Amino acid sequence: MKNELVVKDNVLINASYNLELTEQRLILLAIVEARESQTRLTSNTVIQVNAKQYAKSFHTTNEAAYAALKSAVNSLFERKFSYKEYRGDKNKEFIVKSRWVSKIGYADNLGVLEITFAPDVVPLIIRLEKHFTSYQLKQVSHLSSKYAIRLYEILISWKEVGKTPITSITEFREKIGLDKSEYQRMDNLKRIVIEPAIKQINKYTDIRVEYDQFKTGRAITGLQFRFSQKETNVLDILAEDVNNLIPKLTEKQILFFANKLAYDDIFSSKHAEIGEEYPDLESRLVNKLSDTRFVKKYLRDLERVGFSLNKKL
Repeated sequence: MKNELVVKDNVLINASYNLELTEQRLILLAIVEARESQTRLTSNTVIQVNAKQYAKSFHTTNEAAYAALKSAVNSLFERKFSYKEYRGDKNKEFIVKSRWVSKIGYADNLGVLEITFAPDVVPLIIRLEKHFTSYQLKQVSHLSSKYAIRLYEILISWKEVGKTPITSITEFREKIGLDKSEYQRMDNLKRIVIEPAIKQINKYTDIRVEYDQFKTGRAITGLQFRFSQKETNVLDILAEDVNNLIPKLTEKQILFFANKLAYDDIFSSKHAEIGEEYPDLESRLVNKLSDTRFVKKYLRDLERVGFSLNKKL
């Protein structure tokens, strides 16, 4: 199984930019693909991302994935980001602006997007001798808020201390990708951006987040996020491993074990509906056994009638 590790220089993590959800996902997939390919990444390297890969990584339909790739041809090419760069004695602060990609293409009939990262981006995802942040793509694969993905990245860049510095509202808005006209009222910022993002992070990722507000007078002027690693549940890991081991049954297996379970007194006594005959239950099980979730749920019953994860008919 691929590690699917996203790695970014902290300069890029702390950059200011506004990418829509699908655009962030495509950038992350391209970074993963670039790192896992055997080709040395340069500003001329063409990276391919396909619709099926997008759908699998972010749990969407193939149709949604095709639409995401197609729309990115126009929108992602126009996206820019900015970051601070210190030169010489560090008293020279430059605000650098760059595009994300220098070239982008899409083959509609293939469902394939081709991305060439801009020259300023390449060193920020391969030059890792200084400060960088890494995480597995699966941690953000269920996040459906663009702000949740950005906040998660910002937070884990501080994972060694478990909290961010106190950040001004202005700086937070810039990093999270908000326009000056968006959610100017603090109650709207919390209700629409911060709290839904935290709720998703707490539900779907490996960290749990809280935040504190700091005031100057009566106005909230700063935020600090505190977070901790969730405890790893060994039973959850084992359950996930077992689930990954369960294959989709072949047509021959489905017919065979539908018959076995239907005529198994222990199973049929619990699962046959009122007035249902053995052939009726068998017919219903043919449909049920095509679902790996059903197979997992009744794995012990299947094993009792002869099924084995390591044995094929």
